Amino acid sequence: MKIDMLGVQAFVAVADHGGFGRAADVLNITQTALSRRLQTLEGFLGVKLVERTTRSVALTGIGENFLPQARRLMTDLSAALVEIRETGKALRGDVTMACVPTVGVQYLPRILQDYCARFPDNRIRVLDHASSGVEQVVLRREAEFGINIAGRYHPELESTPLLQDRFVAVCREDHALAGRKRLPWRQLKPHRIIFPGSDSSNRPLLDMAFGNAAATGAALQPIYEVQRSSTAVGLVAQGLGVAVVPSLAIQRGAYPRLRVLALTDPVVTRTFVLLLRKSAHLSPAAQALYDIILRQAMG
Repeated sequence: MKIDMLGVQAFVAVADHGGFGRAADVLNITQTALSRRLQTLEGFLGVKLVERTTRSVALTGIGENFLPQARRLMTDLSAALVEIRETGKALRGDVTMACVPTVGVQYLPRILQDYCARFPDNRIRVLDHASSGVEQVVLRREAEFGINIAGRYHPELESTPLLQDRFVAVCREDHALAGRKRLPWRQLKPHRIIFPGSDSSNRPLLDMAFGNAAATGAALQPIYEVQRSSTAVGLVAQGLGVAVVPSLAIQRGAYPRLRVLALTDPVVTRTFVLLLRKSAHLSPAAQALYDIILRQAMG
């Protein structure tokens, strides 16, 4: 049912100011416009609310009964509009964003720490998905925006580069490679390698660097394949081998016995992007977080 708030406003103004002239002045409209609004409301309700003669204006019995409810409607509407306006000005509200899990290890926490210091009352929901999942939740409007690995996306989405992340090797301090700072990929081959599995969003990047999936396997011959970098790091911590992971996947201080080696020949990186629907209108709270992420990317 369509609620005629302009008609309700006209009715309350006439009742409060005792006539059409003063009510029209308060609402900054003509008496003709005011009369039309009131007539529209009465037509919608199918009852007369106001009795008007050449000399006086009075509420009908139904009008008298309706007036308290009408005033309450206008008060509630005014309060709701003020709250929305103030919320927009203060950038208050809830935010839902998406990201690939690696981003949540050390990059996103620094961003959210800054955001929460500025907007301590805002609530943030983070949907951590694989790369394809991030794309889908942004498309379905389940998240206002996302942080994902650069790639080809749905035409309704736009992406903005954020940062690059390099693939590294991780081993334990008692491993034969622990004393190295840099390591060519080919020198991994004699060791027990923990590698991204076929369903990992990192695997296509590595396959591309080595030419194709078969070439990757032939070059490195991994013993373990895992889908999550956090799993790979956990296996390394137990001494099961040396893992190939993105550098952002390593949580500083979490595994003090681990050592990180920069992989070379070739240097393989991946780019993270901000993912947004082209037609999106972010809420004020989400826009504030989006802007902080962009400023961080620009240094």
